[in-house]
Amino acid sequence: QAFFCLLLCIPWGSSCPPSCQCTERAGAKAVLCSSRHLEEIPKDIPRDVVFLKLDANSITRIPSNAFRHLSHLEEIDLSRNAIENIDRAAFKGVAAGLRTLDLSSNRIRSIPKEALLALNAKLRLANNPWHCECALQEVLWEARLDPDSVQDITCHTAPRDEYVGKPLLQVLDAGVNFCSVRQRTMDVAMFITMFGWFAMVIVYVICYVRHNREGACRHGDYLRSLPSTQAHAE
Repeated sequence: QAFFCLLLCIPWGSSCPPSCQCTERAGAKAVLCSSRHLEEIPKDIPRDVVFLKLDANSITRIPSNAFRHLSHLEEIDLSRNAIENIDRAAFKGVAAGLRTLDLSSNRIRSIPKEALLALNAKLRLANNPWHCECALQEVLWEARLDPDSVQDITCHTAPRDEYVGKPLLQVLDAGVNFCSVRQRTMDVAMFITMFGWFAMVIVYVICYVRHNREGACRHGDYLRSLPSTQAHAE
């Protein structure tokens, strides 16, 4: 009975992942999981954590709702991992309170803009092999990026070779607009689609008119044959 009483008395948020260290920083719960060879985000992070360090591990993906139960979370350090994929709802549940998110020095080529634009946090995205495209451009324009790391967001790949190796900010300052390129592509695709539908309508109308004309001709031939048949009978 004493054992079960002890379990009931322990608050749910006080557990600590076995590979991490739980401590306090400035009077707030901090969970330190740096350099612990983690391949995924621990499942048993205390609910009352405010500072979470997961840097220098081997994490490859941030799934949906990865931090949803951590309502007090203010800072996440995911730098120096092997992150390639980030789900659209990766930071759902912590967007309002998060102040700092460090995703620098990973393997991120692209990211759903919905995953970041909902955040009020200061973002660090430097030193990733970015593919410069419209979504990344919108993140640069609309998200709260750390000003000290913006210049290190470099185009690892791009629609044109001349942009490769250059800071994205420098490319955009030169007047390049990746979103307008996508818009022109969408406009061309829409024009081709509309032209295809228009051509189908024209073909249908022509077939319909031709069919009715042939029917009318057959009916006319039938009517013209009636008098001669009647005369022959007399």
